[in-house]
Amino acid sequence: MAETATAPKNVKFIITRQDDPQSSSYVEEFELPYRPGMNVISALMEIQRNPVNAKGDSTVPVCWDSNCLEEVCGACSMVINGKPRQACAALIDNLEQPVRIEPMKTFPVVRDLVIDRTRMFNALKRVKAWIPIDGTYDLGPGPRMPEKKRQWAYELSKCMTCGVCLEACPNVNEKTDFIGPAAISQVRLFNAHPTGEMNADERLDALMEDGGIDGCGNSQNCVRACPKGIPLTTSIAEINKQTTKHMFKRWLGV
Repeated sequence: MAETATAPKNVKFIITRQDDPQSSSYVEEFELPYRPGMNVISALMEIQRNPVNAKGDSTVPVCWDSNCLEEVCGACSMVINGKPRQACAALIDNLEQPVRIEPMKTFPVVRDLVIDRTRMFNALKRVKAWIPIDGTYDLGPGPRMPEKKRQWAYELSKCMTCGVCLEACPNVNEKTDFIGPAAISQVRLFNAHPTGEMNADERLDALMEDGGIDGCGNSQNCVRACPKGIPLTTSIAEINKQTTKHMFKRWLGV
């Protein structure tokens, strides 16, 4: 429902459900009393506590992922009224009724709204989206970064691996092996790190393989969908430049 002066007495939810990865999906309707400040996660919790559908029949509690409830962990990503987003940040007052809730389609469904994000995590492994260490030692302060670089690197570090950018991207689907915007942005982040840059060539090599950066169609859906406002298209453009330079250096044997 759009925001109105008079709130409804009840809120209707239409939830796409699936019993297991092999079964077919189906929809089930639920109706809950309206409460001020209600969000999608609190509604799902209420349905879980009292799993009775709109027909008055007892049913199996709806399954979903969540953790922080503060739009930090990225676990509660789902499609709400056609838009991929975090359920904990989706206020009922700002949603059209009935509220339609579906699992993200880019990832395999485990059950109901629970999805398997293995594809995204494998993409991060492929580009070595981490700083390799061989132990921890007290060596004093680490290398410093210029303030301007630190500021944009901080923006990239806000990624919570929620998968929303992959869901919004038309090039990420079961027919392609495109690595997706999240992994590309993390390559930019770790290539800029004073320690992480030692693995920059390996990351760029990974992005020059099949399913790498050339899979981006520049639809720019990712940057519009990202709940953290990460400049994903800026990162893609920068990494496109880095891979081009890397290609010529490799060709010239530099």
